Amino acid sequence: MCAGRPLDGTGRIADGPPAGTEAGPRWVLIHVIEEYARHNGHADLLRERIDGVTGA
Repeated sequence: MCAGRPLDGTGRIADGPPAGTEAGPRWVLIHVIEEYARHNGHADLLRERIDGVTGA
């Protein structure tokens, strides 16, 4: 998707809540990283509840 495209390029989001909003590859990649980190945090909370170990 992003190979060979400039990070500063823009395009319009086709559907969903932000439909019509301009976004570029940099914006998309940043939000993918944020979501990935958020879900890793959720998994870590679940793991802590299961095994009782924190900060490992």
